[in-house]
Amino acid sequence: VQLQASGGGLVQTGGSLSLSCAASGGAISKYTMAWFRQAPGKEREFVATIGWNGGSKLYADSVKERFTISRDNDKNTAYLQMYSLKPEDTAVYYCAAAPLTRVRLTTGAVVEYWGQGTQVTVSS
Repeated sequence: VQLQASGGGLVQTGGSLSLSCAASGGAISKYTMAWFRQAPGKEREFVATIGWNGGSKLYADSVKERFTISRDNDKNTAYLQMYSLKPEDTAVYYCAAAPLTRVRLTTGAVVEYWGQGTQVTVSS
């Protein structure tokens, strides 16, 4: 499975962005999906995860109430809607997939497929 993340860009504080993760070579309905991010000089961190049927959502405390993860299995795509963006949200955002045995995907150690990353920059 290949994952292609897109939708990043430059936005001002308080703005919004929508990220997409399009899959090819396999059906994402067979995977738990997640978004991670990595800021300069920091380790990659968990952002949000969603189960195969759209349930089992979980968010990092830092993005709760501001970000929304979703998926459309018919379109073979996962999404991350980001609102009220802050400078500390600046990072490269990666989508990821893990087998359904992982109800929630919160650690990179069990990721089976990674997307290539898309840069999100929030200016102050």
